[in-house]
Order: sequence, then structure tokens, then C-alpha cells
Amino acid sequence: MRNNNSFEINLNLNVRGIPVSATLAINELSAKLKKEGKKIYRLGLGQSPFPVPKVVVEELQANAHQKDYLHVKGLPQLREAVAGYHSRRHSIERSAENVLIGPGSKELMFLLQLVYYGDLIIPTPSWVSYAPQAHIIGRHVRWVQTKLENGWKITPQELKKICKDDPSRPRIVILNYPSNPSGVSYKIDELKALAKVAREYKVILLSDEIYGELHFKGQHISISRYYPEGTIISSGLSKWCGAGGWRLGTFTFPASLNWLLDAMAAVASETYTSTSAPIQYAAVRAFNGGIDIERYLVNSRKVLKELGKKVYDKLTKFGVKVPKPDGAFYLFPDFGHFKEKVKRKEINTSKEFCSKLLEDTGVAILPGSAFGRDERELTARLAYVDFDGAKALAAAELVRPDETLPKDFCDNYCLGVLTSIDLLCSWLKQ
Repeated sequence: MRNNNSFEINLNLNVRGIPVSATLAINELSAKLKKEGKKIYRLGLGQSPFPVPKVVVEELQANAHQKDYLHVKGLPQLREAVAGYHSRRHSIERSAENVLIGPGSKELMFLLQLVYYGDLIIPTPSWVSYAPQAHIIGRHVRWVQTKLENGWKITPQELKKICKDDPSRPRIVILNYPSNPSGVSYKIDELKALAKVAREYKVILLSDEIYGELHFKGQHISISRYYPEGTIISSGLSKWCGAGGWRLGTFTFPASLNWLLDAMAAVASETYTSTSAPIQYAAVRAFNGGIDIERYLVNSRKVLKELGKKVYDKLTKFGVKVPKPDGAFYLFPDFGHFKEKVKRKEINTSKEFCSKLLEDTGVAILPGSAFGRDERELTARLAYVDFDGAKALAAAELVRPDETLPKDFCDNYCLGVLTSIDLLCSWLKQ
């Protein structure tokens, strides 16, 4: 009985104090305020503004009758398609046996930490759910404090500093790029240098490349090219395919880590059993690519690149410090320059900053503290997704693939986002 009570106490300690995910919380609050009649600019939840590609939707419709439980590791045709995708896109040779399918990459990340005993090393700022997952399981989290002048990116020196203190300690290092929350990506020489450190200390590298296809130039490079034996690639449909609510994620392992894949599948068999059958069949079409998918991606990148540049230019012109994004649909600005001004509004933390901004202007962004930054640092994540993605894509398709979008494109199709940035700057000025 004492053992059972002790386990219950430990479990409660692990989950006690963990709030609802910050991204979901801000979305729910924004919806509530909107219902009350307030004009809300929803720059908090990082959901793709674009519709799912038509050919993928049609494939889902054609497979709506699929009702059988599929293999816990995933539909064989889908595992094959994912392996082929990585070979085609990144020159990474993997087979279907190296791929695990799950109901969202978020679930797969949780299972990885559950089955692998080791510290979790996370750069800050980073996606809001990495650390809470580790805390739920009871894993030790080591934060790596990145700097704005480095584009909020982890450096090889910072990674080595953590690893050399206890060289043989098991570790999972999370690398996410283009980054949520900054939109910044890594250059080839940076990836090679990080891979060298990871190999030296034999860490498991979880490369979260869910935004890889949204690199503005279409030039995303996977770090698994340079550390193939120790890198797990995380991807899915939520961001580049606009299908967040479909909940389908993929993990692609090197053969040397297939024992981890098998362990995760064993736990999956006792938890979620398998991933939705119709969605897996539809995902085969998405990962096999083709002209329709390529056209969709080219136009998505065009829109996001142009809008990201407009938002970046507005903020920097006003004196806000923020790295220029390379992909995805995020910016992670530092409002420290305005610290003394906002103190007059009794604002001392990033959470107070975002709450007051939402209350005064209706602009919803997320505090930097939700991404692992010090709460006294006035940083925040801004997701520039509050526009009609279907209309923007349709308009972008009328422009030749080798041409840039018209200068007034964002004014015509993404005006709400630009207006929200103007409101933010006016609020800071006051």
C-alpha cells in the first residue's frame, strides 16, 4: 500500500502545476473575447492558414470507408511513402522499416521520452510542449539559453558545454528548424558543427522538421545528412500540409535506433493502438508529392515569405529587435527597448505584456516565458496566420512561379495581420 501511495504522490508531483498548453489557452481566450464582441487579431495559435491540398482531401474522401485497425507502426504504404519522401527531398536513405506513424508528432515525442531514459536538452526559446512533456514523465530538462544576436539558435559551443560535464550521460537534444517560435533556420555550416558535437557525445538528436517544407526558399536541409546514425527526423501533416486537426505525425529513424522505434510501438499498442485509417491513406498522397503538391508548397512559401518580410520590416522600423525569419510563420521579437515605457502600465513580465496588449488592442500573441525565456524578459511569439489562406493561395496561383508577388499583395489578402502589427506599434508608442 505504501508503494502505491508513493507512486501516486510522485505522479501527482509530475503533473501538478502544469497548465493547459499556452497556444491552446490563448486560442480559447481569443475565442471567448470574440464571442463577447471584441475584435480579436489571432496571432497566438500557430495553425497553418492554408487549406489542405485538394488532391489530399480527395484522397481522404475516397478512403472514408477504411475502418480497420491498421498496424501500430503505421500503414505500410505510408511508411514507404515517408521513407521515399526523405530520400527524394534530403538524400537520406531510409526504408519503410525505419518509419513510425502516430496521431501527431506531439504524441510520438511523448512516447520517445517515455521509453528512452535520459536528459532532455532544449534550446530556449522553444516550442511550448517539449518541456511539459518531460516534466510529466519525470525527465530532467536542461535549458540552453540562446541569444537574439545568434538568431535564437543553439551554438555548438553551448551544446558542448552541457555535454562535456558528464560525457557518458544519455541525452536527447531537440533541434527545431525553421523554428517555432522564431521562424529562423540553420545554415549548412551550423548544422555540420552541431552534428560534430552530437556525434562526439553520442546524443540522440531529435530533429523536429515539421516546418521544413515551409522554408521560404525551399532549401531546407536535414541535419541527418551529417549525423545519420543518431538523428530521428520528426515530421507530419499539420504545418506544411495545413492539416493540424487531422493529427498525423511521422518519426523516421536510422537503422541503428530501430530498437527505439520498436519500444515506442510497444507502448503505442497499449495506448492509442493505431492512427486513423482514412487519414493514413490520404497521407500517402501527401508524402508521395507530385505537381499539385509542389504548386501548393511554392505558393504557400511565397505568401508566407512576403508577409513575414512585411511584418519584420514594420517591427524593425519601429525599433523592435527581431531576427529575420527564414521560414514557417513565426517571429520572436524582443520588446526590451520599451521596458521603461511599459513599466508605466505596471507591466514587468512577458505574460503581463501580452495580457495588457490583448486587453487594450485585441492583438493576441504569446509571452516568451511560455517558450522557456525568463518572464522578466519582454519577448513574445507572433504567429502571422490570421488571414484567409484559401483566398491568398488562389491569388498567388495567378502569379507565375518564377515571379514574386505584387507589392500590394499583403495589403489585399493579409490586411488583418498588418493592421494588428500597426496596432501593436501604436500601443507601444503610447
